[in-house]
Amino acid sequence: MARNKWSILFYLIIGFGIIGLLSQIFTQPGSFFASIFTTIGIGIAIFAVIYFVFLRNRAPSNDMKKYKKAVRQSKAKYNKNTQTHNATPKHNQKKQSNLIKKKRNKRTAGHLKVIEGNKTKRKDRASF
Repeated sequence: MARNKWSILFYLIIGFGIIGLLSQIFTQPGSFFASIFTTIGIGIAIFAVIYFVFLRNRAPSNDMKKYKKAVRQSKAKYNKNTQTHNATPKHNQKKQSNLIKKKRNKRTAGHLKVIEGNKTKRKDRASF
């Protein structure tokens, strides 16, 4: 019952707002549009102040730095291969393809990380 009263009150307030809005548009359209543009201007000014003071100078997160570094590495890896095949003459392609294969074999996987631990300590399996 109480919920039904709140919904009726809510719809009544929304209805009065729409009636007031329409009456102001038809009776005083100049002042209506002036108030709308003033409200929009104040909103943009507040957003600009918040953006330039708080959000713009915020340093990027460590995760974002790592992501951008990975993107650069990926672009360098895949763009280099496509450019060498298109830009080189046919007699040099064989030599360069052998060099590329050798370089790939020497590289280690960049996404793998060695975690150092205490290797001297052994876990007691009986305690589990």
